[in-house]
Parts: sequence; C-alpha cells; structure tokens
Amino acid sequence: MDKEHVKGAADKASGAIKEGVGKAVGDKSLEAKGKIDKAKGEAREALGDAKDAMRKSDDRPN
Repeated sequence: MDKEHVKGAADKASGAIKEGVGKAVGDKSLEAKGKIDKAKGEAREALGDAKDAMRKSDDRPN
C-alpha cells in the first residue's frame, strides 16, 4: 500500500465529516469544502493505485 492510499483515505474521511456537518447545520461552504476534500482523497487513492501498478510492472521478470 502506497502512502497516497493512506492520505487519500484520510482526506475522504475528513471530507465526509465536513460535508455531513455542513448539511446538518446548513453551512453550504463547509459542505462544499467537504466535497472537495472527498474528491481530493479519491484522486490521491487513484495516484496510489497508479504507483502500485507501476511497481508491480517493474517487478515482473522480462
């Protein structure tokens, strides 16, 4: 597992909390920030997946 996966999961969790609190209190700005954090987390996880795939392809014998 790449460190990007961990950072991505943390961003997604933080974003979900912000989004939920924003919805609960009617704060559209906080809700939007939460959605942005969730998207950033998904992007980081995709980057981690790409790094993992590159490492696996480098490990294959020729």
